[in-house]
Amino acid sequence: MEKLPAHETVYRRIRDMVLFGELAPGQAVTIQGLVEALASGITPVREAIRRLTAEGALEFKGNRRVCVPELTPAHLAELGFARGALEPHLAEIAAAKVRPADIDALEAIDAQVNAAIQQGDIRAYLEHNYRFHTVLYAHSGADILCSMVQGLWLRVGPSLRIVCGRYGTLNLPDKHAEAISALRSGRGQDVAAAIRDDILQGQDQIIEALAEAGVGAANLVDRV
Repeated sequence: MEKLPAHETVYRRIRDMVLFGELAPGQAVTIQGLVEALASGITPVREAIRRLTAEGALEFKGNRRVCVPELTPAHLAELGFARGALEPHLAEIAAAKVRPADIDALEAIDAQVNAAIQQGDIRAYLEHNYRFHTVLYAHSGADILCSMVQGLWLRVGPSLRIVCGRYGTLNLPDKHAEAISALRSGRGQDVAAAIRDDILQGQDQIIEALAEAGVGAANLVDRV
């Protein structure tokens, strides 16, 4: 694989820190702290922060600090609406295009999701769950919609980490098996329904976990 430029590598590393909940909502970190944590120069970190701020994944707090925005009930309602509209649609389009080998690959990813759940490995669960969804949607070929969904996941990822921290991995919703079964049978509408149920169940758990956590949400995940 071609080596990525330093600024792109740093962007992806900070993006993953947000996406997989290493930075909790409301948890402020300094630019210098990110530079040290990533063993990077300050310019790539600043560029990554600029991009992630434009994408709504980070916000400036002043005094050279940034944080992941805390979601309000209104934000969660918007995210739930957008994800519920876009992701099942992408899954249904993908269902008409996937080959048996593609479904096998998705099943292998889901096996990693299940292993992470059984082992209580929150980071692995979040990473493989994200991969399952994004790989499935990529088969749709709808690049613009996929990019929009990636932005939505950046906003909701830190809150998914809070759910895991509060309830553990064994109680997480997972409709992947239903989606895979429907893919193998060529039932596109059922694939969409499984993904929609997966999103809605996760959304309900996020709302419940954030309501219980209150202002202490930042303490539910490991700090960088």
